Amino acid sequence: MQGERASRRPHAFTLVELMVTVAVVGLLASVALPVAQVSMQRAKEHELRTALRDIRGALDAYKLAFDEGRIRARAGDSGFPPSLEALVEGVEDQRSPGHVKIYFLRRLPRDPFADASLPAATGWGKRSYHSTPEAPREGADVFDIYSLAPGMGLNGVAYRQW
Repeated sequence: MQGERASRRPHAFTLVELMVTVAVVGLLASVALPVAQVSMQRAKEHELRTALRDIRGALDAYKLAFDEGRIRARAGDSGFPPSLEALVEGVEDQRSPGHVKIYFLRRLPRDPFADASLPAATGWGKRSYHSTPEAPREGADVFDIYSLAPGMGLNGVAYRQW
């Protein structure tokens, strides 16, 4: 009879088994958290690279259209758009009858490190044609853009220099 009672006793975890389990789970979580943070940063950096490439490509396309005479030229114009919004709003094609608009972007990509509540155009630093790369400043046109985000990328280069 005593053998029957021993086999019917409910099986439970001991305090030591629970402590070991909690320690193992804590160790795994402490290893997984930094990996997840790096993965999220890598995803944002990829999004930043893509946005920079898209906007810079649109700036180059605008300049090409200007050089081809498709955009109205005024004295002193550099051939770059007056604002980032002009890439989305489009400009009249001077070569087409009825002056159909030329569009360079469907929407303006936002800087993934910028405040999401701000308009996309205010999240970017803008460099005019007449400013130097070392001291970029805004002007009458948008020659280049850069991220206003503080900090360094995983590649060791500051986001402002991408």
